[in-house]
Amino acid sequence: MKMKRKLLALLISTFVLTGSLAGCKPKTETPTPETPAPTTETPATETPAPTDDKKVSIDIFQFKVEFKDTFEELAKAYQTEHPNVTVNITTVGGGDDYGAALKTKFNSGNEPAIFNVGGPQDVADWKSKLADLSDTKAAKAAIPYTTAPVTTDGKVFALPYNQEGYGLIYNKSIFEKAGIDPSGITSFAKLEEAVKTLDSKKKDLGLDAVFALPAKETWVTGLHLSNPFFAAEFGDIEKAFTAKTIDFTYNDAMKKLVDLQNTYSVQPTVSLDYSTQVEKEFSMGKVAMIQQGNWVIGSIEGIDPALAKDGIDILPMPVVGYKEDCIPVGVPNYWAVNSSLAPEVQQASKDFIDWIYTSDTGKSFVLDKFKFIPAYTGFDESKISDPLSKAVYRYAQSGKTINWVFMGYPSDWGMNQLGQDIQKYVDGKMKWSELVDHAKSSWSDARK
Repeated sequence: MKMKRKLLALLISTFVLTGSLAGCKPKTETPTPETPAPTTETPATETPAPTDDKKVSIDIFQFKVEFKDTFEELAKAYQTEHPNVTVNITTVGGGDDYGAALKTKFNSGNEPAIFNVGGPQDVADWKSKLADLSDTKAAKAAIPYTTAPVTTDGKVFALPYNQEGYGLIYNKSIFEKAGIDPSGITSFAKLEEAVKTLDSKKKDLGLDAVFALPAKETWVTGLHLSNPFFAAEFGDIEKAFTAKTIDFTYNDAMKKLVDLQNTYSVQPTVSLDYSTQVEKEFSMGKVAMIQQGNWVIGSIEGIDPALAKDGIDILPMPVVGYKEDCIPVGVPNYWAVNSSLAPEVQQASKDFIDWIYTSDTGKSFVLDKFKFIPAYTGFDESKISDPLSKAVYRYAQSGKTINWVFMGYPSDWGMNQLGQDIQKYVDGKMKWSELVDHAKSSWSDARK
């Protein structure tokens, strides 16, 4: 799999110019399995679709907590159209480690038909369980750049969920009341100035703090927060995936953003979780900003529909010395089909994924109910309606994006090494220099 930096940039640029970009919590960033599940490789085979009189059950093990209910609604719609197919969904996410849960699921002997992988590291880890999806309708409709990280030897082993972007989501009304023009915040210095202004007025604004930094969620810190700084070092996911060592060139710039969020955050950040950050603090107007992405729109809408409709936008995540006016944009995760299961189950799984992204009903769910920014052609991008997805689209149109490289980190490193060390740092139990040294050594150890 070769994905050169210039080629990826060209693909992204082409994608944006044609208006095809479509904007985990992820765990968007889902942790990768610690080790490959012990399996025997079974090559995928071409099989016919299930016959009308044959019943097939598809077990799905997925991580997107925020669209659990809607996904189950989609599954019911599919079963209505395909009465001989049963779709069972298990969702593991939120504060749970999806990668570890997935490994346990496979080791239990109750293997799912459809599961999630995050990029080249996951493809390497789970290769013996990945069916070739190259000939699916969804693979042929996917924007080329979106499948590059999960393509090996010309074969597509997973299909993208959607496109997502993240940055510093802010409350427009609070900024207006504080007299701050967000359009001018295009550097770390300007961001810091705005934060100090908000902090000085937080009593009048009814704020608990400026930020809510959920350091308890190591995917927020070890994956998402760190990504822009390693994207600055590597450029693209392929270089991150093949890197035996890291220089951590931009660790000082990363420290600035960690310190800014931590110093002006609801405390203690080490025990602050995602739900508290998004639902209690931000959606209730108790903080002015949070580091999150367009996937939080449903949670905000459930608490304050007016705020979700037109009261929020996204500020950049500045990397001092690199790009200070951009946001990270990429594919949060992928659908994979288990190659060890019966041929008819594999085919039914492929048909289900195809239906999601190529049928009228499926596409309606993707845009209107999931509020995804599609990673596929054939969608009407004018229907992207929520303000966060519009913001991601706006940054992309302007070329103000940073690549996602965190799925190229060594397995488990981002969350359980760097993320946990950031917890120790914000809790005063580790010096930043120690964090940097451990990040370097643990990366090298993982790549030996």
